[in-house]
Amino acid sequence: MSEKITAGGTHAHMPDLAWSQVRETMLMLELATAQIEAAMTDSNTSIDVLTDSFTTMAGYMGMINERLSTLPDEGEIGATKREMSGAAEHVTGMVMQSIIAFQFYDKMSQRLSHVIHSLATLTDLVGDQRRIYNPSEWVVLQEKIRSKYTTVEEKAMFESVMKGMPVAQALELFMSEMKDKGSDIDLF
Repeated sequence: MSEKITAGGTHAHMPDLAWSQVRETMLMLELATAQIEAAMTDSNTSIDVLTDSFTTMAGYMGMINERLSTLPDEGEIGATKREMSGAAEHVTGMVMQSIIAFQFYDKMSQRLSHVIHSLATLTDLVGDQRRIYNPSEWVVLQEKIRSKYTTVEEKAMFESVMKGMPVAQALELFMSEMKDKGSDIDLF
């Protein structure tokens, strides 16, 4: 038997002597990774278009506000100026909220990229007969995964799970901490 199990499609429907639950696990991990990557690729294109559009709109709103400030404050023009300035301020606020939402999307995209990396690294470990039963290889895997986390809350969630906290409870704690922390996104 080779030391590295190679995936070659499922054999679960017609198992033979070479059938392996490890190979089936690797296949499912690779499929999950591919689905995440495909979803990210599709959505990144749309998000890029939206980001560019909203950034351009923010620029135009600045220009509109600048032009409105040159109009007189009295009379019918003054009333129209105040109405238009109020609408422009409202739209500018909405554009800024949209840009913040795009930044949250970027943060989510980075997290999913880390998941893809983690799944690929796990697949490699599970598929290597020399490494799969070696506890130190699992420690290396865990450290690689931990090193990808960028926030204190993510690292704390990882540590909690590694120490035995149920994943659902660790996630609930993480979400609570993130909600309490509020937005840490900076406008660009």
